[in-house]
Amino acid sequence: MKRFILLTISLLVLILGFVSCDEPTPEVPAEPELEVTANNIAGEWKLAEWKGAPLAEGSYVYINFVRSDRTYTLYQNLDSFSTRTLTGSFFIETDPELGAVIRGNYDYDRGDWAHRYWVISLTANEMVWVNLDNVVDQSVYTRTTIPAEIKGE
Repeated sequence: MKRFILLTISLLVLILGFVSCDEPTPEVPAEPELEVTANNIAGEWKLAEWKGAPLAEGSYVYINFVRSDRTYTLYQNLDSFSTRTLTGSFFIETDPELGAVIRGNYDYDRGDWAHRYWVISLTANEMVWVNLDNVVDQSVYTRTTIPAEIKGE
């Protein structure tokens, strides 16, 4: 009888072990997509990936979008040894086929941005741009705080 009870308990433990393995793991909900507006992109961002790869060590691109007057300040060191600061205005347009497209110009008569970008994704913490002239040129920006030393403060 003891053997029968021990065998029954062992089988129950084994069955419970299998049942617990079949429980689905809860999925982490994806961040909700936001409408691409000056309000939703306002703030500080860092270029995390460009053309599918992270930037080279020590390289950076930060951008601060100001919604009230639709201006930006860009801090980067991709083409210089120290921080290079660029300012200007940005514009969000709606393309009937693509949706939101962002373009801009530089202050001090430096002209327009070389490209226009399709904003294919925008969440509270990440946005993804695709260069309309070269679709493999994809940029992933993550929300951040621009370091004071980069801003020259």
